[in-house]
Amino acid sequence: MERSVFFQLIVTFGTISLMAIGGANAVVPEIHRQVVEILGWMDAPTFARLFAIAQTAPGPNIMLGSIIGWHVAGTIGLLVATTALLLPSCLLALASSRGLQRFGGHRVVRTMTLALVPIALGLMLASGVVATLAADAGLVGYAITAATALVTYRSKVNPLVPMASGTLAYVLAWSVGIA
Repeated sequence: MERSVFFQLIVTFGTISLMAIGGANAVVPEIHRQVVEILGWMDAPTFARLFAIAQTAPGPNIMLGSIIGWHVAGTIGLLVATTALLLPSCLLALASSRGLQRFGGHRVVRTMTLALVPIALGLMLASGVVATLAADAGLVGYAITAATALVTYRSKVNPLVPMASGTLAYVLAWSVGIA
């Protein structure tokens, strides 16, 4: 692999790491934009498959970056992407926690922390939209995704139940040829 690919992994995922307000799922749209639209490392269906693997595999959601690094540049790409995603945000979290300990009682700091909530929620919502569109599952897939999201939001049932039901519904629709 060219040295520039590793450098690009560091720059891309290091920058994205600093935007991860709300966790790894909050930056999925930006990861998609970078690796599919800007860098052209993969197409949208490949991204959707890697996203699905990262979500279903045990471990943290940040595994998406690791899997993309592996897809682009093998084992070393996995290590580079993982480090680039974790290190900047960990250092920022450490510095922020120190700052909150010292200045947490100030009105400006409390306001800023409250302002981050809608930002994180908006980023997570955008993440779901990007993942849905990248999967390109057609109208049936979009309808099942919307129904799954609605049931998950409106009920107190474990989110795995509507997700498994949605998956089963899509497999059945695909097997009879309507998806």
